[in-house]
Amino acid sequence: MTTSDSGDSNQSGVVAPRVGSGQMPTWQVGELPHPPVFAWRNCFAMLGPGLFMAGAAIGGGEWLTGPVVTARYGGGLLWLATLSILGQVVYNVEVSRYTLYTGEPIFAGKLRTFPSPMFWLVVYLMFDVYMIFPYMAAAAATPLVAMFTGEFPRPDQNEADRLIVRAASIGLFLVSLLPLVIGGKIYNSIKWLMYIKIVLVLIFLLTLAAMFSNINTWKEITSGFLKFGNVPILSVEDVNGNGQLDAGEDFDSDGRLDPIEPVTSFVFDVDGDGEKDATDIDLDGQPDAMVTNEAVSGSPRWPDLDGNGKPDDTLTVISADGGEDDVLFPLDDDGDGRLDAYIDFDRDGSRDGGILDNIFLAIFQGRPFPKIDFSMAAFLCALVAISGNGGLGNSSISNYTREQGWGMGAHVGAIPSIIGGRNIQLSHVGMVFEPTEAALVRWRKWFWHVARDQWLVWMPGCLVGVGLPAMMSLMFLPRGFYLDDAWQTAVITADGVRDSFGAEWGGFFWTLTILCSFLVLATGIAPGVDGLLRRWVDVYWIASRRARNFNPGSIRYVYFAVLIVYAVLGVIFLCFEKPTTLLFIGTLIMNFAFCFTCLHTLVVNTTLLPKSLRPGWFCRVALLITAVFFLTVATIATITSLQAMGWI
Repeated sequence: MTTSDSGDSNQSGVVAPRVGSGQMPTWQVGELPHPPVFAWRNCFAMLGPGLFMAGAAIGGGEWLTGPVVTARYGGGLLWLATLSILGQVVYNVEVSRYTLYTGEPIFAGKLRTFPSPMFWLVVYLMFDVYMIFPYMAAAAATPLVAMFTGEFPRPDQNEADRLIVRAASIGLFLVSLLPLVIGGKIYNSIKWLMYIKIVLVLIFLLTLAAMFSNINTWKEITSGFLKFGNVPILSVEDVNGNGQLDAGEDFDSDGRLDPIEPVTSFVFDVDGDGEKDATDIDLDGQPDAMVTNEAVSGSPRWPDLDGNGKPDDTLTVISADGGEDDVLFPLDDDGDGRLDAYIDFDRDGSRDGGILDNIFLAIFQGRPFPKIDFSMAAFLCALVAISGNGGLGNSSISNYTREQGWGMGAHVGAIPSIIGGRNIQLSHVGMVFEPTEAALVRWRKWFWHVARDQWLVWMPGCLVGVGLPAMMSLMFLPRGFYLDDAWQTAVITADGVRDSFGAEWGGFFWTLTILCSFLVLATGIAPGVDGLLRRWVDVYWIASRRARNFNPGSIRYVYFAVLIVYAVLGVIFLCFEKPTTLLFIGTLIMNFAFCFTCLHTLVVNTTLLPKSLRPGWFCRVALLITAVFFLTVATIATITSLQAMGWI
């Protein structure tokens, strides 16, 4: 469809009912097109937004947070991604329900609800602010620089590296916006970009999996998606205290009983009474005159443990009775000139003490409720937020359903690029159909066409997108891996891949791993930006009285103008913040935003749609449960972050 049906007369002569805000334009009325007939011989031709959005989903959360979580805890926390993706599937189908009936994106429906379009405009602008943080461009700069230099940059230690990485992230960010400027229909340009990404990334990851995984690796990943109730805790492996390695106690499979290795954030006077507090840091049964594991903001600091006014480079554990133990623990064990994030008692390169327990199993066995370790709350929040698409990004499914020409979207048009899209137009007004008996038959087929696209294409694609990067960490990182360099999140598995291939092929596959990381992150920038711009350009195009006077083909100029503003803001943030900082801030807001948009979509579909088209009780309850889940995760992460900064 290259032109829009934006005339004043309705196709059928039936007057559309005015529903919602009187400040929004009245729908036109037309005929619901016949849905495509599904057959295996044309199944590829019927692929739509599901595959497109699944390709976009293999990005930030899956590549940046999944491997960090699974390297430390194995696959046991992937059930959080399962709940996130299941909830998003229900939401995706529901926003597409609105578009199939009206030809409008879901945001137009939200602006039609009480109290007014301007009210909801302000609310969603606040929720959508996270998209100004281009964390994928910041993260992708590290593998980009590494490919050219042959080694990982160290921005925290080297000022020259910091400038190079900043410049690379800005350049990459701006180049990634080119598909939004050229190519005719923007949706088609990005769709082909996602197809190429899916093929190349999956071929590489599946090749590594075939060479280095085993049946236990696959079992841990697949079962992890179903281990509901698993939570991280801190515990010694010798749970029963018998000094022996019993079945189930060797969490990291290293053949020995591990203690809790403390982080290097030292606090002496915890209760504020002016005296040193005691704890058993070295787990020798004697209290020591210091307290560890207290969360502080910023990176680990060099401590002055003996109070001589100089920072220490080794830790001598001073007992409460004034004596000294005969063990010194280096605080810069790897010799990089930086304080290590934790004290590696056994020198195995990973932090011991982080294991999993199950809430439901503890209740069933009559044990106390597990004391959850919230030190990874920010990563888990990010994993939940971006497993799939997350935040308001899922709302773009409704835009792409229209751009695909599905349902009443066939009568509305699409957003063209500034170059190559002169003959493409987008109507200012949605178009609905009269729910006659014949139309309802076509409607049900259209609805199941969308549901099939989401449940059979988007959901499996997202699960694979989470599982394969997570498998990389199981194959190439030590269990208990502790990330202490915020710039290295995107490339943490590369060295493990090189070591596994050996001297002859290690360098080659190290480069391929870096290239794969770059491809995953860099190709995720354009669809993320397009989703943001599309939401707000569509809203302005429909809701603004001034915009409704524009020629239908001129929407490309509006889109391009908003793109320029976004590019400027993105460059500003890339100049100042680290990738993980942008990631954590963005994903925290995303979870709150997704909770809210689930509830608002439920209101839209149960008030604006005819009764015969409204969701059933299963979909309504599922949206409510999804909203509660995302709200819970966001609240926990917020409280934990505020505690870490010392604000509460």
